[in-house]
Amino acid sequence: MRRWLTSLTVAAAAFVVAAAAQEQVAEPKEYRTENYRAPVPATLAGARVLSTAEAETIWRDKSGAFVDVLPRPPKPANLPKGTVWRDKPRLDIPGSIWLPDTGYGKLADVTEDYLRRGLERASGGNKAALLVIYCQENCWMSWNAAKRALAYGHSNIAWYPQGSDGWERAGLPLAEAEPEPRAGEEK
Repeated sequence: MRRWLTSLTVAAAAFVVAAAAQEQVAEPKEYRTENYRAPVPATLAGARVLSTAEAETIWRDKSGAFVDVLPRPPKPANLPKGTVWRDKPRLDIPGSIWLPDTGYGKLADVTEDYLRRGLERASGGNKAALLVIYCQENCWMSWNAAKRALAYGHSNIAWYPQGSDGWERAGLPLAEAEPEPRAGEEK
């Protein structure tokens, strides 16, 4: 019993520290360009911030499109010739569109075009359609991408900062995802 109480106390303390750290992160005026895996702000001006329960409701009601922006791991440069490379599968909220590498603070023109086209597809061309943007917990990539979607004129942006980590913790279903094809690629 004593171990259980100690574990519970430690878990509660960790939650309080994490919550306090998130509250202390100021929302920057510009995009985050480094240290992407760090505590994120509790807000994003112009966007609605979702809890897991709110994201689940939108998902179950099919009232919004989910967009994952988690980067795709690069193929290691030092693999011996002839080595077969397989990406680690990305487990996503089912039905999401995965637009990898679109959450960095600075985007190449081709990546920015890829994001714009992906958001256009996700929204069905309706800039007032609800888009739920996420990646993983404590990942600035989703914050940057949601901010960028607002800058592109999308008016109904929801940011889900707990992302696939919070979704999985809640015991909700995940599905293996493939990235949305880039220009010239086939799905």
